[in-house]
Amino acid sequence: MPDATSSDRSAATRGPSVPTGGTDGRRRPSAVLFDFHGTIAQVEPADRWVRLAARACGTDLDPARCAGLADALVTAGRAGGPRPGRIPPELAEAYAERDLSEHAHRTAYAGLAATVDAGIPGFADALYERLLDPDGWSLYPDTVPTLTALRAAGVPVAVVSNIGFDILPLVTTLGIADLVDSWLLSYQLGTCKPDPAIFLRGCAAVRHEPEHTLMVGDTAADAAAATVGCPTLILPISEPGEVHGLSAVLDLVGAHH
Repeated sequence: MPDATSSDRSAATRGPSVPTGGTDGRRRPSAVLFDFHGTIAQVEPADRWVRLAARACGTDLDPARCAGLADALVTAGRAGGPRPGRIPPELAEAYAERDLSEHAHRTAYAGLAATVDAGIPGFADALYERLLDPDGWSLYPDTVPTLTALRAAGVPVAVVSNIGFDILPLVTTLGIADLVDSWLLSYQLGTCKPDPAIFLRGCAAVRHEPEHTLMVGDTAADAAAATVGCPTLILPISEPGEVHGLSAVLDLVGAHH
């Protein structure tokens, strides 16, 4: 995502990128930084998001209405979705700061949802609450096997995420909190990818120099780790439930599958 935020994913190359920054014949990376949303976890499908949020407000949507609202809400701006087509002036400041503040994140995304008139009291807030609920997320099928293999191989791992809320309750319920050594969240650090500082913080967290630390993500913001010397692997976002190609990480660091 930039995890759980909207971003321009057009710069992400289709298919795994060729790792950059020194994996060709030189020492293998011996630590890994992962992005969160779109790399190891994915938000629920839009129709499920809308249907369950409406149900929490006491409304059962028929499939056609649910589909129509889902399309409108994703276009308006869903956390983890494409960049909104239009950001209302009153939400511009919150949107700009969305990954640096819990208040700004909620204000931005609940506010964008409220621009869609669903006629359901409390609906915008219910949609936002789905983002905070572990039931609103899923891991890619290869996430746990990859993290488990890295842990078994003694490879230190950190998650470096542009995100405006605490994901530790989510990842604890999803079962990966203990498979990651450090969680570096932009709203706590006060800086976002592609700022080089956040990648250097990640390398410090795993106690490896950048040239020995692989950054794995799904956007150009993640690929910016190359500017500090990290080899990078870009795996364009996959749909929920799809194998994401994370086994390539094990090949790059020399861990057993």
